[in-house]
Amino acid sequence: MTDEKNYMYKSWWKIVSVILLVYTFTAGLLTEVPRLPALQETIRNLYFHVCMWFAMMILFTISVVNAVRYLRTFNHKYDIYARQYAVVGIVMGILGYVTGAIWMSYTWADPNNPAFESFSALAREPKLIGAAIGLLIYFAYLVLRDSINDMDKRARISAVYNIFAYAMLFPSIWILPRILPSLHPGREGNPALNTSDIDSSMRIVFYPAVIGWTLLAVWITTIKIRLSLLKEKKMMQ
Repeated sequence: MTDEKNYMYKSWWKIVSVILLVYTFTAGLLTEVPRLPALQETIRNLYFHVCMWFAMMILFTISVVNAVRYLRTFNHKYDIYARQYAVVGIVMGILGYVTGAIWMSYTWADPNNPAFESFSALAREPKLIGAAIGLLIYFAYLVLRDSINDMDKRARISAVYNIFAYAMLFPSIWILPRILPSLHPGREGNPALNTSDIDSSMRIVFYPAVIGWTLLAVWITTIKIRLSLLKEKKMMQ
């Protein structure tokens, strides 16, 4: 019984993640939402698309913190942390990008124009371009790591590049799309955080969704970290 209690105590945040995501899917799909022009029922995607992007930013932040910790201590444990948080952050970013592209196809496309003409116009959207650039920078981070064989050299160069990638993420995703003309909401601030973006009935689902998706991403990352540490331990034997 003591072992079971200890396990439950250590895994409370995993249980919270499951509960919050079940709540997100249930309340997000069944509760009433504002019938805003153009958005209508598609506004429910806010609980998925935006929340995944929030989780991505949190994971990238944890990744760069561990990259700095590696440069200060040269402990390879932090290099593994930085890599795995970046990997899962990229996955959350891709999911956010895909859900955003699907949402865009139902709300931004001109129904009076052929599909390819609408796509050509939307493909020039600064938010989409900036998000793609940000994700490609992190893809390059993984490619750079795999191209270096020496463990110490790989960890040092990757840590420095991680800092560069994180610094480039803000101009490409948060700054340039607000300077250039954009169809994306929240141009004057942060989408879903301004009081004019969503009402209180949506916030009681939105904030738990952010926490739930973030905890799920961290959960996946911890599993990958444990596997990486075990793999490294076997290699050292």
